[in-house]
Amino acid sequence: MRAGLAAAAVLATLAALLAAATAVEARRSAALAEHGVARRVAVAGGALNVVVLEPQGTSSGRTLLLLHGASGNLKDLELSIGHLLARRHRVVLVDRPGHGRSDRLGGREMASPARQGAAILQALDAIGVRRVVAVGHSWSGALAANLALDHPDRVSGLVTIAGATHSWPGGVAWYNSVAATPLIGDLFVATVVAPVGLATFDKAVESVFAPASPPPDYVVRTDARLLLRPSEFRANAQDLTDLKPFIEAQAPRYGAIRQPTLIVTADADSTVSPTLHSRALHRQVAGSKLVVLPGAGHMPHWSATERVVAEIDALARRAGPDR
Repeated sequence: MRAGLAAAAVLATLAALLAAATAVEARRSAALAEHGVARRVAVAGGALNVVVLEPQGTSSGRTLLLLHGASGNLKDLELSIGHLLARRHRVVLVDRPGHGRSDRLGGREMASPARQGAAILQALDAIGVRRVVAVGHSWSGALAANLALDHPDRVSGLVTIAGATHSWPGGVAWYNSVAATPLIGDLFVATVVAPVGLATFDKAVESVFAPASPPPDYVVRTDARLLLRPSEFRANAQDLTDLKPFIEAQAPRYGAIRQPTLIVTADADSTVSPTLHSRALHRQVAGSKLVVLPGAGHMPHWSATERVVAEIDALARRAGPDR
């Protein structure tokens, strides 16, 4: 009897913790809504947060779709290369489903780059954008490549920046595996992620930028700590956990990519191996251009910004104007 009562008490405590965390999440979401977003675009299952930067000068006639990586949101690309690219091109940035200020739009199935790509295309339809140069950083290397493969009529050019496109030894960090696990993961993200994440966040950012250093105001300017919200941490963990099997199935198809393709990587990237991913993609995509930046890490759009912008500009010219 006592064991039963003790178990019931533990379950009641866990339920109370989860309920409290859910309430906190609701208050955080409400606060974000009060601040407003650039543009919430309705799609199936909810809405995506979209930012459109119109050309500041004479337009090139191209539209660039910038897709952020894991553990982040659209501000990472907007504040590094977005406004610079908008000197000549229309630039569209999207918070991927479940990230930043976008709804998840569904459950675990939305961890698929193909599902996220389909949702993003719905948002592009809603704002009247037809063809884009798809630019994907890190996790979104797989997403941008999928758009080029599955929706070639919508993609005039492809760019990967430190893109994850192929399989790798091992899995993902243990905390992502836990967070992606049903029930246990709900409790984990509700009770552990925020306090531990806040204590270790700056060090984690530094490791991603290494051997370069992040801008001193990077975390604040990019709203990077939004990742520590329970719903976003769970979505991000699912994205990461399910990526490997997805790209293992997709990678053999890369030889079918026909769009002008630019592959940007860095020789000191310890997060996404340039050999396993970018060099392999370059071998598969005929006519692709591989740019290996010396001494840069996983965030070359911050540490080698002008070079990355110049290379994307050149690729956009090859891609031709929107049609």
